[in-house]
Amino acid sequence: MQVSHVGVVRESMLANPLLIRPVLGKTKSNGLAFPGPDFVYGTVTTTQDGGVSEALSNWRAHSVPTSGCSSQSRRPEKDFVAMNREGVKSGLVTAKEHYQYRATQDRRRAAPARVRSHVPAPPRIPPDTTFGISTRPSTPIHELLEHKYAQLWLQEQKVKEKAREEDKLNKPKLGRIPETRTTLLRKSRPVPESAPLWKLPRFQQIGPALDTFRDPHARKKAFSAHLSDSVARRGQLGQGTYTMG
Repeated sequence: MQVSHVGVVRESMLANPLLIRPVLGKTKSNGLAFPGPDFVYGTVTTTQDGGVSEALSNWRAHSVPTSGCSSQSRRPEKDFVAMNREGVKSGLVTAKEHYQYRATQDRRRAAPARVRSHVPAPPRIPPDTTFGISTRPSTPIHELLEHKYAQLWLQEQKVKEKAREEDKLNKPKLGRIPETRTTLLRKSRPVPESAPLWKLPRFQQIGPALDTFRDPHARKKAFSAHLSDSVARRGQLGQGTYTMG
């Protein structure tokens, strides 16, 4: 569909992307004019350098000016310190007088002395020298298929383990450490004696009036049963009711 326009359509309107309307089924134009289909883009090369064969057979280097020529052609800077000093000696005081004096007098700095670097010349390399590193020999494929490198590693580990065991056997054993006074005191610590229960002086020499156990073995057995049963009972002495849950 062709979009209708109202008014006069000028050629400048076709170059303004804000006034160009998109056409159905086509991309919107940006208003640029392109040459015809016979136009060839790019630049024309007029240099005849011989092509690839000339580049492979010859090597042309650009001529670089030496540092001496560039330093001689360069003009040294003005020496404002010397001109200000001479102006003060001449009796100039104001800035305007110094400006006029510098305009009439031209004094330059001394050129720096040329320092020659003592860099040794590179050694001459024979023309038949091959640069780079040599390629390592290829790994035999049959050794990889038969796991030869794994077997060699296992053999090396066995040799190392055997040498380690021999070092342990040949290692001199230390003698028995003699006992000292400190070690003897640690081994022979006196057992603390428990203090007896307090009794009235008049009852200290009187024995128990009643013994309900047949023998000491039965007494010990009864106390051990009470100790094991007191875990599940309430109270500090373990004689209360059983705890549930």
